[in-house]
Amino acid sequence: MKGNDNVARQMPDRNGVSELHHDAMTGDGRIDFEIIEGFFFAYRDFISDPDAILEKSGFGRAHHRVVHFVNREPGMTVADLLDTLKITKQSLARVLKQLIDSGYIQQVAGPEDRRQRKLYPTRAGRELALALAEPQSRRIARAFEAMSADERQVVIQFLTGMQNAKSE
Repeated sequence: MKGNDNVARQMPDRNGVSELHHDAMTGDGRIDFEIIEGFFFAYRDFISDPDAILEKSGFGRAHHRVVHFVNREPGMTVADLLDTLKITKQSLARVLKQLIDSGYIQQVAGPEDRRQRKLYPTRAGRELALALAEPQSRRIARAFEAMSADERQVVIQFLTGMQNAKSE
């Protein structure tokens, strides 16, 4: 028996797995690994610039999402933001408190219902949102440079199709 054979004949681990696979997973045509990997790498690079900016303030991706959506829809309620982000009140509360305390978001009681909390970006919040979006916008523009308007619409249709259906 060769020394390397022992590596392939390991005892089952605690999950009962005893088989080692040395060949790359292909999916046998059922799984589009090329697209999946494209998403992994595109997402990694798409968020790298904003991540570097956020890190300087001690913020992370959750802060980025809140700043983005509050800037895109000033006056949205906390309930609307929770629905948009699909996160818990507890996780939003921590991030939102940091953004309010740091002067990026302002929370205002609703005019009709004082319990309702509306969110608005401050000037600093608007500047942060733009600083985070600009490198992402450059990446998108660069990717679309060689594409026609029709091809751009196909990309938008594809991305929309990837999203979960909105519950009504």
